[in-house]
Amino acid sequence: MPDEPLQELVEREDLPAMRAWLAERPPYLIADELTRTGSPGAAVAFRLLDKDRQLEVFEELDPAHQQEILLGLRDSAFREVVERMDPDDRARLLGEAPATVARRVLAGLSPGERRMTAALLGYPEGSVGRYMTPETVALRRGLTVAEALEVIRERGPDAETVYTLPVVTDSRRLVGVVSLRALVTSEPSAAVAELLAGDALSVHATDDAEEAARLMQEANLLGLPVVDSEERLVGLLTIDDAVELIEAADTEDIARQSGASPLSGHYIRATVFALARARAPWLLLLIVAATLTVNVLQFFEATLAQVTALALFIPLLGGTGGNTGSQAATAVVRALAVGEVRAADLPRVIWREARVGLVLGAMLAVVGLLVGTLLVGAEIAVVVAISIVAICCWASAIGGTMPLLAKKLRVDPAVISAPLVTTLVDATGLVIYFLVARAVLGV
Repeated sequence: MPDEPLQELVEREDLPAMRAWLAERPPYLIADELTRTGSPGAAVAFRLLDKDRQLEVFEELDPAHQQEILLGLRDSAFREVVERMDPDDRARLLGEAPATVARRVLAGLSPGERRMTAALLGYPEGSVGRYMTPETVALRRGLTVAEALEVIRERGPDAETVYTLPVVTDSRRLVGVVSLRALVTSEPSAAVAELLAGDALSVHATDDAEEAARLMQEANLLGLPVVDSEERLVGLLTIDDAVELIEAADTEDIARQSGASPLSGHYIRATVFALARARAPWLLLLIVAATLTVNVLQFFEATLAQVTALALFIPLLGGTGGNTGSQAATAVVRALAVGEVRAADLPRVIWREARVGLVLGAMLAVVGLLVGTLLVGAEIAVVVAISIVAICCWASAIGGTMPLLAKKLRVDPAVISAPLVTTLVDATGLVIYFLVARAVLGV
């Protein structure tokens, strides 16, 4: 097995070594290396794969890299790849492709594949309809197990999955789901209707795709039936698509929480300018928000002039409050993403996080009291200790509240990122600190 990265083999144009490298790697590893290689080298390597492996590798790529590969293929190879793609994967590719690429893809499809793709593109962006597969094996309610298995043998090769089998009426209304395992382990004469899973879940094609994927994760499903407004079966959301949806959503949330825009494409191939552009808007916003801290210091300038030792603890209190708020915000954003809390839980979350902040503040205040006493004396140490308790309680409550308020306002909770919470808590924490100092020290 060649140990060199594929990119180096492409740069040397060593076709025999490239063929050996590709023959001995699984599709997901090949796809990862193609994203690192870039066009046109990736297209050269892709053309060395046999047809079956081409499709397996192609479907492992994200839409942006699929476009790069397609643009490097001749018309005949181009048409063959897009024709053999699953309709849902093709719809996602077209949803992100420029108009010129989309027209070329649609022109290369057979009438049947074009109709299925157009139907999926008719659903709203971000909906389950864009991600479901219409190529399902639906079983009629009145079939026996033997008849159902015969249907699976006949139509299974054209379906994306046969592990989850929707059961429908003659008018295609969904009545339940039966698993392939239940069929193959039952008597041939048994009725399919007797094997239906209890309380089968389904979603509407216009429902949010991420929420549907989270539902599959929570319910441990391999497939989730998708129905139209009249409860007729239109497709199936499969586990592989659900995993990709969750991964994409989590990637976006991580970027937002770190104070950056989600990066499109592979990090290694991203230019310095692209990386800076993803981060700059948030940093500009945060530096404007940080002027609040400057204004607070100006307002309490006289207090600082009288007791200059107070300035020593500003970084300590700002960092403690910011970190506490960031922890709370991250925990609540994650809980929202996995369905553990809802916007209606706002009062409970505020009460819970305020108490968590109080406990944390009490523990940290002991450290602040000891450090303050050793450095500047007991009087200012008491100010620092009280401030830590108040700031931690406030920061934790704010950090837990802002994502839920964002959810109520239909804003992505991850946009209320940890850096934004930290900046807000820095300014408000200083107000708390100086008010406590005035009360305790009488200045």
